[in-house]
Amino acid sequence: MRAATTVEASGGEHWSEQAEFVTEAERLGLDVCWVAEAWGSDAPSALGYYAARTDRMLLGSGIMQLATRTPVAVAQTAITLSNLSGGRFLLGLGASGPQVIEGLHGVPFARPLARMRETVEIVRQVVAGGKLAYTGQEFTIPLPGGEAVPMRLSLRAEHPLPIHLAALSPAMLRLTAEIADGWLGTSFVPEGAADAYFAPLDEGLARAGRTRADLDVCQGAEVAFAPDEDALAAMVAGRKKELAFSLGGMGSASTNFYHRAYSRQGWAEVAAEVRTRWQAGDRDGAAGLVTDDMVLATTLIGTEPMVRARLGVWRDAGVDTVRLYPAGRTLEERLATLGRAIELVHAI
Repeated sequence: MRAATTVEASGGEHWSEQAEFVTEAERLGLDVCWVAEAWGSDAPSALGYYAARTDRMLLGSGIMQLATRTPVAVAQTAITLSNLSGGRFLLGLGASGPQVIEGLHGVPFARPLARMRETVEIVRQVVAGGKLAYTGQEFTIPLPGGEAVPMRLSLRAEHPLPIHLAALSPAMLRLTAEIADGWLGTSFVPEGAADAYFAPLDEGLARAGRTRADLDVCQGAEVAFAPDEDALAAMVAGRKKELAFSLGGMGSASTNFYHRAYSRQGWAEVAAEVRTRWQAGDRDGAAGLVTDDMVLATTLIGTEPMVRARLGVWRDAGVDTVRLYPAGRTLEERLATLGRAIELVHAI
């Protein structure tokens, strides 16, 4: 398996510290560094900077939000980053959700599936280098009714450009397996993943005449090493409110893809009650419903033998790349955790 991580700049984090984390992660043997884009920094700006600071590892947008850029703007950005990094760039795209897309950007979230398919098709046409002429449900290029004619970019892609899609719903999972090079997943429980995730992925692969070998399955979770059982119990208790937020507070009141994903993996009843309490303002009550088993099933938290064994379960479930979110209060602690985890992933 490959080892990856995700970084995102927030208001309280110093850029210099994040840059040190990225460069040290490469030195520790990290294979892929994804840069997130939620409601903080944009991904491409940071990726260009990290491309100049690193030499070996792959760099990916994890994710660029679909509705905030035109498909050609996505392609221009991706080709630029790929060329600048010597072919080390992975284009990660995701639909995000209505809270961010409509609430922050003021762009309709409607029809994300069609928008995703057409964006990928347009990006690939642009990367191929020919004049762009496209007619779809969401996009028509050139815009009809004017004097515009098909154009091509003056910039040429110097390297292959793999595309990874973030997906949680069955429909987006099928599309990902049909048209993308990789799947960026989250909310992953290997014991429930066969039906919740891999069944729709396999449907999409079959539709395109592909196999699992054609798709990089990239899943992420927090990793933390507990020295003993007492420390582990404290770690698990400290993560319950975070999981409750995913179940009850992510997305909008009616659209929470994380809640739906956990529900499909066997926790429908508790997920519904957590959401009810969270949305009623009872955050502690919501967190109190989250069990120890739920935290351990969705993270890589435990003693070192426990984490090693859990990584084996992830591998056997079909994961190719593990996105590690290392715990730690300081940069040094996070890097120490990441280094231990990278060694375990590579050994697996």
